[in-house]
Amino acid sequence: MTRVAGGTGPGRDARVAAEQAAARARLGQVNRDILARAPEHDLVPSLDRIEALTQLMGDPQQTFRVVHVTGTNGKTSTTRMIERLLREHGLRTGRFTSPHLSDVRERISIDGEPLPADRFVQVYDEVLPYLDLVDGRLAGTGAPRLTYFEVLVAMAYAAFADAPVDVAVVEVGMGGTWDATNVADGEVAVVTPIAIDHERFLGRDVATIAGEKAGIIKPGAVAVLAEQEPEAAEVLLRRVVEVKATPAIEGLQFGVAAREVAVGGQLLTLAGLGGTYDDVFLPLFGPHQARNAAVALAAVEVFLASGAAGSGPEPGAAFGGPAITLDADVVREAFADVTSPGRLEVVRRSPVVLVDAAHNPAGAQALAEAVPDAFTFTRLVGVVAILTDKDHYGIFEALEPILDEVVVTRSSSPRSTLPEDLFEVASEVFGEHRVRMAQRLDEAIDLAATLAEEDGRPGSGVLITGSIPLVAEARVLLGAR
Repeated sequence: MTRVAGGTGPGRDARVAAEQAAARARLGQVNRDILARAPEHDLVPSLDRIEALTQLMGDPQQTFRVVHVTGTNGKTSTTRMIERLLREHGLRTGRFTSPHLSDVRERISIDGEPLPADRFVQVYDEVLPYLDLVDGRLAGTGAPRLTYFEVLVAMAYAAFADAPVDVAVVEVGMGGTWDATNVADGEVAVVTPIAIDHERFLGRDVATIAGEKAGIIKPGAVAVLAEQEPEAAEVLLRRVVEVKATPAIEGLQFGVAAREVAVGGQLLTLAGLGGTYDDVFLPLFGPHQARNAAVALAAVEVFLASGAAGSGPEPGAAFGGPAITLDADVVREAFADVTSPGRLEVVRRSPVVLVDAAHNPAGAQALAEAVPDAFTFTRLVGVVAILTDKDHYGIFEALEPILDEVVVTRSSSPRSTLPEDLFEVASEVFGEHRVRMAQRLDEAIDLAATLAEEDGRPGSGVLITGSIPLVAEARVLLGAR
């Protein structure tokens, strides 16, 4: 019998194995090429560079509708919720988030799934000629090459246009006005709570930072605003008036009507712009995630209204623009399927080990409120590593009330603070007798687990937090999906 090409047998298995090995090698090379560029925390405050790139590519970001999300904390979770709600309504979705936890492909998702490895490589190869052209022009003026983040934004917009998606839910990388994602015009601009972070680029007070983030609110858009500090709210509303946008404000026009802790998450009643939705199960922990859900719901209500034939303002909320009442069962189905890895996530039991990417004082404060709301620990030990440009004292101060002891360590990030330096700051907050130190993350987790269980009482736990690289590495060590 003659074997047909592509049939079964050792020869085909060898070819498949060789192709897979080649694909992995190519993906690794692409990752290295992108990483060789200036890192995303080294922002170039200009849209000229990314505009030059996207114009050469034919402005792919103009071929789909956009929901744009900024803020200081809660951006990624809110982005994921908005995307899941839109997908449940039958739309083909793109989702861009940053940073990633374990694989750069997480940042660019279509229909809720990261780009496959071969497609990620293919998109990079398609964008590469345009990168080379813009890099060459920049070199001619003495300017640095396009950054890591700018390249990923271009790849995302190219992938979304090619899919094609109906809508892209896009999380900014940093700020808003000069963020590379802002070459796209969101018809809905979402602003999650604003606090002090990234002072080097965004400013040293909340009002200045809010001014930078307000840049994603475009003329005629709907601005869905989470509850804000007064000085931030004033800046955002001034921008809304300047560009003739329509505001939808948490606490005034929509919000969380009721919530109760439930097994595996929380049960919510959400008062939206177009209706009220009860018995909404959200498999995430903490009051802050309930508020993120309310923001996401409002964003989807106005987005779908703007695309619905004959839709207009609905009764039930003091909102000055169109809002549509969603099918409550569809809302429940979408929220019940929401995930947000690395956000108060249980990654091991006995003892319970939680990871949370709280990397600034406001995030740490939200975490400190969420833990006792959702869990009852007899003893909780923290494992903390913090990047050098963060407010170390503010993070420790927020965490101190919920931690019995803390083990300071470092991640593999070159920006991670030395454990010895963290030990000094943590000792000021906790007292030296409550602080331990470990040079490696695996040692820190083992030590924390031992400390948590040393008195033999059930109900102990370990909380790993302080930076996103730390959480990413802990998830890998502990086998999180």
